[in-house]
Amino acid sequence: MFVGCHWMYKIKTNYDVSIKRYKAKLVAKGYSQQYCMDYEETFAPDVKMTTIHTLIVVASVRQWYISQLDV
Repeated sequence: MFVGCHWMYKIKTNYDVSIKRYKAKLVAKGYSQQYCMDYEETFAPDVKMTTIHTLIVVASVRQWYISQLDV
């Protein structure tokens, strides 16, 4: 059984209601789990360091600005 997911978007604002930044996060639809099917299963994706290094090199070559990298 596959647990679905969806994107949540939020606009962070300053005190003067000007836009500070845009935020997005991917969340799992935990309510779609079934007890005897997939209720006790967990999944945590692992990222290889070579993949991270490759992304940093590509960003450097293309002169992209990296503000934060969560791994």
